[in-house]
Amino acid sequence: MKRSGRLARVKVSADGEGVVSHAGAELLRELAGFTGLIDAWDAALISTYKAMPIHLPGSVLADLAVAIADGADCISDLRALRDQPGLFGVVASKATAWRVLDRVGPARLPLLRRGRAMARESAWAAGAGPDLSGESFLDIDATIVIAHSDKQGASGTFKHTFGFHPLLCFLDRPEVASGEALSGILRPGSAGSNTAIDHERVLRLAIEALPAHARPRKGDLSSVSYVVRADAAGATHRFARACVEAGCGFSFGFSITAAVRDAILALADDDWSEAIEEDGSVRDGALVAEVTRHLDLAAFPVGSRVIVRKERPHPGVKLSLFDIEAGWRHTAFICCPRPGEGRDERPIAALELRHRSHARVEDRIRQAKAAGLRNLPCRDLAENEAWLECVLAAADLVCWSKLLCFVDDPELARCEIASFRYRILHMAARIARSGRVISLRLDRTWARSKQLALGFERLRAAFA
Repeated sequence: MKRSGRLARVKVSADGEGVVSHAGAELLRELAGFTGLIDAWDAALISTYKAMPIHLPGSVLADLAVAIADGADCISDLRALRDQPGLFGVVASKATAWRVLDRVGPARLPLLRRGRAMARESAWAAGAGPDLSGESFLDIDATIVIAHSDKQGASGTFKHTFGFHPLLCFLDRPEVASGEALSGILRPGSAGSNTAIDHERVLRLAIEALPAHARPRKGDLSSVSYVVRADAAGATHRFARACVEAGCGFSFGFSITAAVRDAILALADDDWSEAIEEDGSVRDGALVAEVTRHLDLAAFPVGSRVIVRKERPHPGVKLSLFDIEAGWRHTAFICCPRPGEGRDERPIAALELRHRSHARVEDRIRQAKAAGLRNLPCRDLAENEAWLECVLAAADLVCWSKLLCFVDDPELARCEIASFRYRILHMAARIARSGRVISLRLDRTWARSKQLALGFERLRAAFA
C-alpha cells in the first residue's frame, strides 16, 4: 500500500509565542465578574480567613465554574486556565482550590446559593431574563452519580451501583439548549425517588434562587405563573400540597395503578382524543383521555386532574402485562392549576403536550453531567456540595452567555455543551500587547471568530 503524501509534511517546532487556546472561556470569566458572582462569593467566604488571601475565594470558585463549563471534571483540571497566565492571569493551584471548597461547609453553602441568586438577578436585568408573561416551568428530576471510591454520603443505589442520587431543579429555557440550573441537593445513593421532603426542599431553594419580582406568590394572580413538573417520583400528596402552598401549579407523572387501569377500561371510545405535537399537528398513533371522574383524588389539592395517554409501543419499550394485553403503552400524569386560577379549560391534548415537554429536563441533566456533574471529586460531603454549586453556576454562565451574546445565532444558542466548547470556548487566539493595552486576537480562519468577538462586545455593552 502506498503511503499518503500528506504524512509528516508539517514542520513542527516549540518556539511559538503569544498563542493561547480556550480563548472563549474568558467570556464566561467576564460574565461571572459582571453579574457580581465573584464579589458575592468573596463576601460569603472572606470571613473564614485570618489574613487577606493571595487568591480571593470568589475568584477561585468562579474559575472552577468556568473550568467546569470548559470541560473540567476534577479540581486538577483547573490547570487548563492556570497554564495560560497570559490570558487568564494568575490562577489558584489545585491545593488552594481544594482548601476553598473545604471552607464552604454547611454554614456558608446558603451564602453561595444567595450569591448565585444575586448574579441571576443581574444577568436577567442585563437581558438574559425569560418571558414571564405566560407559564414558566420548574422541572425537577434526580440522577445517579457514580462514586468509584468510598466518599462521605455515598451509598448503594436502586440501580445496584454505588454513589449519590442528587435532585435538581431547572428553569425551562427552550430558547437555548440548556435550562437555568436553579437548585440542587446532594443525597445518598439510597435516597428514595419519591421522597417528598427532598422535593419540597429543592423547590424552596429553586424559588429562593429566582429574583424577588419573579417569584410565585400564593393568592396573587398578577405574580408569575409557574408549573412544577416532575416524573412520577414527585406525585405525592405532600409535594402536591407544597406546590400549591408555594403558589405554583403542578404536572407530575402518575403511576398506572390498579385503580387507573380500571379507570382506563371504563372509558368509551368517544372519550379518547388525538394527542398533538408542538406545532399543533396530530401525534401519530397516540390518544389521550381524562380519567379523573373514575378516581378518588381527595388527598390531592382541589382541581387535580388525571390524564392518560396511550400510544402504539415503540420497539424495545418496556411494557406491563396490562399494556401487552391491550396492545397499547399507557402513561398518565396528574396536574393542577395554581391556586385561584380555577379549572384549566384548555384541551387535554394541550395539557398532555405541556407535561410531555418535561422530558427536556433529561437533556439538562445530561449536559450537566458533561460539565462537572458526572464526577464528585472530593471525599467530604460538604466539599462535594460546594462543587455542585460550581456545577450549577457553570450551567448558568453558559446559559446566560448564549442569551446575552449569541441568541440571534440559533446554531450557537441551541447547541449542546460539547459543541459550544468546540465552537466558542476552545477557540485559539494570539495575545498582543501595545503599551498598556492587551489585545486578544482571535484566529480569523476559525468559523466562529467573528461571533465570539461580537459576543465580547455585546456582553460588555449589556453591563455598561
